[in-house]
Amino acid sequence: MGLRFVGIDPNTDLEHCPTVWADVEAAELVLQGWRAGPDLRAECEANSPARGRIPDSEEVIRIPARMVPVIREACDAVERSAVQ
Repeated sequence: MGLRFVGIDPNTDLEHCPTVWADVEAAELVLQGWRAGPDLRAECEANSPARGRIPDSEEVIRIPARMVPVIREACDAVERSAVQ
């Protein structure tokens, strides 16, 4: 796995911190965030074009808006790796 650390929540306490990595070999983003509560999960399911519940193999996570630059950087890294 070509996992590359991209960034961490700038307001982190270094214990509970949304984090972003780029897996350049798989051309995927890897995100750690706060797990969504049952109300948000239900709202996501109700507002999705997908049919049914979110499967156990997937998770809804929350990432703070202040991490948008970190996510953009990870997107760029993954996109570059997919082009090569």
